[in-house]
Amino acid sequence: MENLSNLDYASYLKGWIRTVPNWPSEGVMFRDITPLLQNPKTFRMLIDIFVHRYMGERIDMVAGLDARGFIIGSVLAYELNVGFVPIRKKGKLPFTTVAEEYELEYGNATVEMHTDAVKPGDRVVLIDDLIATGGTMMAGYKLLQRLGAEVVETAGIIELPELGGGDLMRELNIPLFTVCSFDGH
Repeated sequence: MENLSNLDYASYLKGWIRTVPNWPSEGVMFRDITPLLQNPKTFRMLIDIFVHRYMGERIDMVAGLDARGFIIGSVLAYELNVGFVPIRKKGKLPFTTVAEEYELEYGNATVEMHTDAVKPGDRVVLIDDLIATGGTMMAGYKLLQRLGAEVVETAGIIELPELGGGDLMRELNIPLFTVCSFDGH
């Protein structure tokens, strides 16, 4: 049996994240969370970190960014007994939407959410797997604010400090929590 009593959870979970060089394009070091999700112990540990962080807070909704934010966000919403809101890539939602365009580290994109997804005053945790340039997270944050929600905190599994997204969020006084970080792109 593995002794987890003095475990550094962030380092342990980070060890389960695979780095895939040159994907999706040359020079990008893709941080793949699928090994972390495939192992029941590490998946539970990851979710528990977020659950324990927010269980004492008044949270009305968890919003997850397309697509890996859906995995973490929906499980977190379930565990907190609150609703889940998907923030999707453009053209994927069937009802009236509000949209926000942003820059990626390797291109441009647009995210959308339903106009009735949150109500003014809803307290929301916005979650994704990774904070790189901060573009996707910032776009989701702006959408939630536009609909009157209060973003209690933005959250992710991984921060890539060299790409500046975490610093951007902090400079704008947007609360950010990440479990671990990786140097390099």
